[in-house]
Amino acid sequence: MVRETSKSEINALFGLLYLAGVLRSHHLNLDDLWSNDGLSPEYFRAVMPKARFYILLRAMRFDDIGTRAQRKQFDKLAAIRSVFEDFVLRCENCYTVGANVTIDEMLEGFRGRCSFRQYIPSKPNKYGIKIQALVDSRTFYTSKMEVYVGTQPDGPYKCDNNPASVVKRLIAPITKTGRNITMDNWYNSIPLAIDLLKNHNTTVVGTLRKNKREIPLCFLETKKRQLNSTMFGYDKDILLTSYVPKKNKNVLLISTMHEQGVIDPESEERKPEVITYYNSTKGGVDCVDEMKGEYSVARISCRWPLTIFFSLMNIGGINSQIIFRENTGIYLSRREFLKTLGKELTKPFMLERLQMPTLRTSIRQRIIKLTGYTKTENEVPERSNTEHRPKCVFCPKRKNRKTMTKCVKCSVPICKEHTMSTCVSCCNDHNETNTTESE
Repeated sequence: MVRETSKSEINALFGLLYLAGVLRSHHLNLDDLWSNDGLSPEYFRAVMPKARFYILLRAMRFDDIGTRAQRKQFDKLAAIRSVFEDFVLRCENCYTVGANVTIDEMLEGFRGRCSFRQYIPSKPNKYGIKIQALVDSRTFYTSKMEVYVGTQPDGPYKCDNNPASVVKRLIAPITKTGRNITMDNWYNSIPLAIDLLKNHNTTVVGTLRKNKREIPLCFLETKKRQLNSTMFGYDKDILLTSYVPKKNKNVLLISTMHEQGVIDPESEERKPEVITYYNSTKGGVDCVDEMKGEYSVARISCRWPLTIFFSLMNIGGINSQIIFRENTGIYLSRREFLKTLGKELTKPFMLERLQMPTLRTSIRQRIIKLTGYTKTENEVPERSNTEHRPKCVFCPKRKNRKTMTKCVKCSVPICKEHTMSTCVSCCNDHNETNTTESE
């Protein structure tokens, strides 16, 4: 029979995951994290036993299993839908992104069974779950996300997955606010850029694929053009740029933010300012991916909802650091912030463990050392009668044997093992003999 968990214990579980990420031990075997050989961190053993950590992680679910079969009929993301949407809503409400945002895709590495697992050879993991995200290009705060699950069954979650529709859903929190979006050629198109400018008051800077029929043929021909040459094309609200960085290489960009095509004077390759601006803002999502991988909490799992949840924890750690820095003005390195976050999540549960009468003395001393716990004058600890009992003076400390029996002569505490039975008459004779000798 497994005892029920509590909010403080779940927070402690999350704190240990963050601390394992800080130590870059998220894929390390649990035996190595909880070993008592002096090489593993003592903090993990002080928070909870290894078996308890394993049970909590293995039993973690994010929805009601009683209604899951019914919800899966019209939602492929039913197993984690409520947690994912609540997290995204909190990300939108807790922070306002800056003037420029980036839209791109993340790939959470996963090789288990999943109906919407993707293969993207350009990503480090190649196989995984694709998450499309809206990220602040300066602070790398993730504001909006959407998991790609393919074609949904008929129902409330069925939606269009073409790039234009995805972009419009992602920019819903910032529509008509005058911000700029940087995105690559998978999302970008000339009709979309014009539509976002006119109907959403949002500008676009992004690369463009060569197969778009709106591109004039002269912008596609590069054989007769010089290296580092640039060609600009103007329309009413859009700027088309063609740049040749190498032989037979053509970079196409469109911008509804720039009105004039200008060459960057500080660029040795004579790059246009449009390309310089795109290069400085295109890496928002890629930087988030890199930061997630540096101190990742993700453990090896065959359950795709757990993989998504680990991704949310990683993103939550990045977003929390940004909010903390903006609100307090205090800059902490990512490692120091995650270490502090992990300790704050685990400390309440460690203090709760101190109230357990069966807790081993070594663990109790370790918790007091790590938390700096001290008793206050007004604190009246609730102790059972067994805690008031003294220890047997003859037993070694490791036995921690308590007793209520005392020696009738010297009054020292003794246990049954170190007690001798004698009758009353013999005891009286012994006392009389000792009295006579003393006289």
